[in-house]
Amino acid sequence: MITRHILTIPGKGPKGERRVHYRRCGRGPALLMVHQSPRSSAEYEPLMRKWGEHFTCIAPDTPGFGQSDPLPGEPDIADFADALCETMDALGIGPCPAYGFHSGGIILVTALKRQPQRFRCLAVGGYAIWTADEMRIFGESYLPEFRPSPYGEHLAWLWNRMLEQSWVFPWFDTREEARLSVAHADVARVAQAVMEMLQAGNANRAGYGAVLRAPRDIPPVDSAVPPCLISAYDGDPLQAHIDRLGQMPAQWEALKVAAPEDHQQASLTFLRRHGGEAPCPPLPEDVAEGWEHVDGGLIHWKGTRGAERLILHAPASELAEPEAGTLVIDAPGHGQSDDFANPRAAVEAAALMLGAEAILWPSPPPGDPDRLYPDMAPDRFGAYLQRAWQVARAEAFFAPWYEAKAAHAIPLDPAALDPSALQRRARARIVAGDAARRWHDILTAQKGETR
Repeated sequence: MITRHILTIPGKGPKGERRVHYRRCGRGPALLMVHQSPRSSAEYEPLMRKWGEHFTCIAPDTPGFGQSDPLPGEPDIADFADALCETMDALGIGPCPAYGFHSGGIILVTALKRQPQRFRCLAVGGYAIWTADEMRIFGESYLPEFRPSPYGEHLAWLWNRMLEQSWVFPWFDTREEARLSVAHADVARVAQAVMEMLQAGNANRAGYGAVLRAPRDIPPVDSAVPPCLISAYDGDPLQAHIDRLGQMPAQWEALKVAAPEDHQQASLTFLRRHGGEAPCPPLPEDVAEGWEHVDGGLIHWKGTRGAERLILHAPASELAEPEAGTLVIDAPGHGQSDDFANPRAAVEAAALMLGAEAILWPSPPPGDPDRLYPDMAPDRFGAYLQRAWQVARAEAFFAPWYEAKAAHAIPLDPAALDPSALQRRARARIVAGDAARRWHDILTAQKGETR
């Protein structure tokens, strides 16, 4: 099973402390896994379940992505490499094998060059060696500002940017020469990438920008560095870069393979051969935030264990920051909590595990539940994104949101119409999906029982 955790990196000088979210799965020696940008460790969940038979897979969200705090200022690739090493220290991970895909590999190779003693070996999926012209093109066009717009125009751009990234590379190059052989219109894959980009927001420019600006040199031939395998499959736009690597240090290998499965198998074989038996540290205790394992799923919580009150939120939203001495959770299927066949039982079990003395069930919002929660399932054209955005705007004007009439007007609060607030609400509604209606029904039943 994959578990999720938060750790805090102590502050150093002006940086201040920062939170790091990571996933963990499997048994055996530790394997560090660094995701590509602008994704999160969620992209590794299928791979962690496979490789967890051989390793304890530990996959942090890099700074500014997923649930991890960003680095301050304008960090460069060395800052991201050092942040990774700080995470290893906080987790108690000694010299270990590591795997990274695309920009994750750039971060790892940079960390290896700076602190080679921390790694047993690396396996990297695709390693970019850009030409000067390519660097110029990427610098000009690849990372535009990404900020929410009042009426959701940015969502149309985002859907097509993520969809067409598999059609041409880079995503903005629509010449025939830029076509990829791995083109797809996989709605689930695109939707996941969209949600992760919405989570990262403009922090994507810092994280991805640091990777794009990173020096493209690998360690010199005579370097005393751990073994490394760089592989890329047919259709990966970085496969051609295998030919640009030049001479490499001893025990470094590079190869082209046919399919993603071949890349993964070659990487696993290499990691097992050179990874050694790096001991896996025990899990640090979650202090003020974590994920409680309940009936085969995870419930996300924040606050104070043993608090008098566990406070729940309304449907199609997510937890708010807890007040002192309280607990809050994401309802099943909402926010960062898994969905459950019996959401009410999951909440009650989580409350018991967290030591809460009482559960504060909110009243369901007024209105017809069949209209309150329109379909938020991702579709081929990304229309669900605009649907969520329009609901987020309407609910700042009317209650219920679908009654656009003077009789249902509510006082206007400019903060509720701030694009960042709209994006949080729209994203929360998309995440909840069908779970929002189920949660509404549970709150309705609970209200009837407590009368």
